[in-house]
Amino acid sequence: MKNILALGFLFFLISCNTKSQEIQKTDDSNWDAYIANYENGSGSTTLNMELKKVAPKTDLPYILITGVTFSNCTQEGFPEKEEFNNLYKVSDEVETTISKLTKMELAGTFTYQCERLNYYYINDTTQIRSKLTALYKSKFSNYKYYINIKPDKNWDAYLNFLYPNEEIQESMSNQKVIEQLQNGGDDLTKSRQVDHWLYFSNEKNRALFEKQITQNGFKIELKEKIDDPDKPFKLHISRDDKVDPESISKITLDLRKRAKEFEGDYDGWETYIVK
Repeated sequence: MKNILALGFLFFLISCNTKSQEIQKTDDSNWDAYIANYENGSGSTTLNMELKKVAPKTDLPYILITGVTFSNCTQEGFPEKEEFNNLYKVSDEVETTISKLTKMELAGTFTYQCERLNYYYINDTTQIRSKLTALYKSKFSNYKYYINIKPDKNWDAYLNFLYPNEEIQESMSNQKVIEQLQNGGDDLTKSRQVDHWLYFSNEKNRALFEKQITQNGFKIELKEKIDDPDKPFKLHISRDDKVDPESISKITLDLRKRAKEFEGDYDGWETYIVK
């Protein structure tokens, strides 16, 4: 079970370090990252979000999970800054070895409790274990290595483990807005007007949502009908709130949940910089 973890911008440290050196593979990839709570602590996941659109790929029916345990790690179980380059070298060598043996797709990376594992979907398992074992022993003998190969034709490892759940996706989306605010010097703990947009399939459901949400202090800024075949009834609401990660995620998750009860979609938020 994973739950989103509020660790300030450690999320962006992990994300930026990984993106800059490893994950910009192809034009059709969309790499993102998140940190979440697991049974024994926090873990960082970096993944190609774009694969959700095509998973499972029938020509890549096996999952290869491989990586190393590192001793140069923080109290939270993440690599120390100087350890990142070493781990990138391991990943690069591993990927080169795999690519010479079979068709492959890197789905993501999971870092947890001083262990960093890459998740590859592969077409053929022949010689994979023996070649990787030889690589780890010859070039990275100072690390404890891990190799797990198994069938995964439904891509469960990607869809049900690496891919973020709804709560984490909400937090990831909010973090992108928060990062822009912080770049402008925003004090996220100060309340200010925060605007939200929602869309509904019919006017009755929008009215029911309005009635419920105004009881929670939200103000109706605008409601109109737009040219949309599915959800043409637009609603713009606002309320004074803080926008630190924990505060804004609670708000947006609640709005999204309430909107679904009335067959509506929550479409995000925006605010201005407060210093």
